[in-house]
Amino acid sequence: MGKNEFLTPKAIANRIKAKGLQKLRWYCQMCQKQCRDENGFKCHCMSESHQRQMQLFGQNADRILDGFSEEFEATFLDLMRRSHRFSRIAATVVYNEYINDRHHVHMNSTKWSTLTEFIKHLGRAGKCKVEETPKGWFITYIDRDSETLFKEKLKNKRIKLDLVEEEKQEREIRKQIEMAAAEHLSTTIPNSDSNINPPTDFNLEAAGVKIGFSLGGSSLLNKDNITTATDTTTSSKLVFEELDNDSNKKIDKTNKASGGKSALEELMREEEKVKEKMNRKDYWLCEGIVVKVMSKPLADKGYYKQKGVVRKVIDKYVGEIEMLDNKHVLRVDQDELETVIPQIGGLVKIVNGAYRSSNARLMGVNTDKFCAKVKIEKGVYDGRVLNAIDYEDICKLA
Repeated sequence: MGKNEFLTPKAIANRIKAKGLQKLRWYCQMCQKQCRDENGFKCHCMSESHQRQMQLFGQNADRILDGFSEEFEATFLDLMRRSHRFSRIAATVVYNEYINDRHHVHMNSTKWSTLTEFIKHLGRAGKCKVEETPKGWFITYIDRDSETLFKEKLKNKRIKLDLVEEEKQEREIRKQIEMAAAEHLSTTIPNSDSNINPPTDFNLEAAGVKIGFSLGGSSLLNKDNITTATDTTTSSKLVFEELDNDSNKKIDKTNKASGGKSALEELMREEEKVKEKMNRKDYWLCEGIVVKVMSKPLADKGYYKQKGVVRKVIDKYVGEIEMLDNKHVLRVDQDELETVIPQIGGLVKIVNGAYRSSNARLMGVNTDKFCAKVKIEKGVYDGRVLNAIDYEDICKLA
């Protein structure tokens, strides 16, 4: 066995001494060699291999320096992405984790002489959010991966859709309130006016009706020839009292009925609002419904505007669709899908809103307002009729 072969005691001792980090000033980046002391580094610098590497560096120093800088930055950001993707952390902590690998690219071989300069460079390039505090520099990784940007785009799209949906609901509520107020006025004021006509509408002389008034219980005689008699034996005072009583009773009944009805409708409206707030989600896919594929990139393969059955839901937003024509299985995001409305009398599933996950039967559609009338079957709300539910909230059952 030779003097310095792999399993000799000398070689083993050298490997033990070389473990861990050594002095940075005794490291040669061009040769990627770590020396243990000043004498060893001096001997290395005089070696033929080091001289050849330095000649290569002298021929194109800027290119080699930029290469080491790019490698250092890429490795540093990769560590940030893997270990501290969503956290705010001290720059020194990340750097200490980075230099744990003894084969890392050393900073003295890059264009940045200090860690502070490198951190400022990351902030100017927009790759990290940099903060200077009394405790030192803190950095936060800015995730610019294509997958993350896609998810952020989807999230912003869902937020916009939610805002549009809220505005739509507010408009519908205001419209219903105005309609209810108009109906309430039309059922109360005209009825009271029709029962008690104003005095100006009477034309007694043209009708030939004679009415006598009895004051203080006296007879119907008057010295000034104002003596009149009715055709009936009932006094006029009693007739008017009965009319007033009847009209007052009718008004009281209509007010009570409308008041009780409006209170019940108000309670039902409050219940609807609570259920709508609890069950309105930004995802609607569920197993067993028929959907239409609206993804234009799939048009080349013949799947555009084709129908399929949702067999499995993945992470709430992605569905495995079994096509009805050829039984092929696709994995499509819900934004690329559309609900299907069956014929009148067909079964549907309510996929979003107050009555989410309920089965219902389609009773009619309103193409002008893009809504449908359904009757819930089975479950807690069996028999309840929903007069105006949006197309997007119901879907045909397979």
